[in-house]
Amino acid sequence: MMRKGARNLITDVPGLLVGNAEDVRLKSGVTAVLCDPPATAAVQVLGGAPGTRETDLLAPHNTVQAVDAIVLSGGSAFGLDAASGVQAALREMGRGFAVGPHRVPIVPAAILFDLANGGDKDWGRYAPYRDLGYQAARAVSADFGTGSTGAGTGALTATFKGGLGSASTVLSNGITVGALVAVNAIGSATVGDTRHFWAAPFEMNDEFGGLGQPTHWPQDAAAPRFKFRERQASATNTTIAVIATDALLTKAEAKRLAIAAHDGFSRALWPSHTPLDGDLVFALSTGTSGKTPLLQDFIDLSAAAAATMARAIARGVYDARDAGDDLMPAWSSRS
Repeated sequence: MMRKGARNLITDVPGLLVGNAEDVRLKSGVTAVLCDPPATAAVQVLGGAPGTRETDLLAPHNTVQAVDAIVLSGGSAFGLDAASGVQAALREMGRGFAVGPHRVPIVPAAILFDLANGGDKDWGRYAPYRDLGYQAARAVSADFGTGSTGAGTGALTATFKGGLGSASTVLSNGITVGALVAVNAIGSATVGDTRHFWAAPFEMNDEFGGLGQPTHWPQDAAAPRFKFRERQASATNTTIAVIATDALLTKAEAKRLAIAAHDGFSRALWPSHTPLDGDLVFALSTGTSGKTPLLQDFIDLSAAAAATMARAIARGVYDARDAGDDLMPAWSSRS
């Protein structure tokens, strides 16, 4: 009933391109999703510690119907500057919401907290995220890197390095759904002390190792694992994501798709949506398929959104690589 897309990336949804920029010394970076043409958008926040820009305009009752880009960034609140860099690049391209003779690029953004990951954050007066955002917007392509790149550069989970993950699914009716996620959860994407991913039931073609579920579930499988438990009072976390489809959706339907995609967080991360995560999903509808889903089609699309998001989360951890001075090991370094 479902298969992965040709690239197994969010860019299998026509109309989307993705660019990454990072600073290895900083251990942080930015990921930009450019929509051409502008895409219908919505957002759902379920974590207790979000950091966002331009999310109010995504409410179904507000005027602006489409966005030019979405930005995911490291850097905590400093990383919100990344959207200004993406906005500058879009303005140079002549993109944006028309207001008389002026064009205003619409660029919602969300950030994760990676300040405590061991990177050099002594950047002086101004944080580097505006420039990183500009670089990411100028580097967009249908093919892009995952793992320790872009917004996933300095991401960590409770047990392994986090990272930037992506996946796509083509439904039997031809509609495509894609996910992009920067995984920096307080919890874990793997079961207990094993290398098995919570998202294993949704894996396609061994895309994150093909280990499946554990033969015997460890006795402590249900015990929550927390990153930096001794510093749990600080919100050093957050998983931020984009779910996208080429189906024709209204803003309200896009909101429902974002809600459904959060089920992928719950399937792939234990725990998720805590008071110390700013867990957030943007939803994009490019409408390029020309297909308006009926109710049953939308149920299938919602299920695919959750499964695709779970796969993208696992792939973000699976694709992360050791840098030599990390606070957490990469999944790939453990046998």
